[in-house]
Amino acid sequence: MIRMDMTDVLVKIKRDPSAADLPLPSQGTVHASGVDLRSNEEGVLQPGEVRAFGTGLSVEIPPGYEFQVRSRSGLALKNRVMVLNSPGTVDADYRGEVRVILYNAGAQPFQVRRGDRIAQMVLCPVLRPVFVEVDSLSGTERDSGGFGSTGVR
Repeated sequence: MIRMDMTDVLVKIKRDPSAADLPLPSQGTVHASGVDLRSNEEGVLQPGEVRAFGTGLSVEIPPGYEFQVRSRSGLALKNRVMVLNSPGTVDADYRGEVRVILYNAGAQPFQVRRGDRIAQMVLCPVLRPVFVEVDSLSGTERDSGGFGSTGVR
């Protein structure tokens, strides 16, 4: 029997037979918002290289939610390896393998071993916008200022 509380959301997960020996995604600590994703593949990520690594996992996310695939902070800080399209989105209607697009922004090759924790995945609610076309928008103090308009300090 699965124990759930009020903040839990049931997500079905399917492992590819090649990933049967890898742990399912799990939180590193009790209050962690993300679950760790492990690589089901091996490879060397050269400096400046971008490559998608498979996890061997497929998920069935309930409608109204998405998974966001994000960089692991330690991997980014220590090795300059990050999820390129962070956050990557896994939509509720996607049933294929979850793959992680990694980018090596460092100066050294980075070895990805099968079973390495390469990203984290956070379950997020999805709000659906309803667009209404208008002739003008309300003004604000910032108005159309963008890209650095609020300054550094």
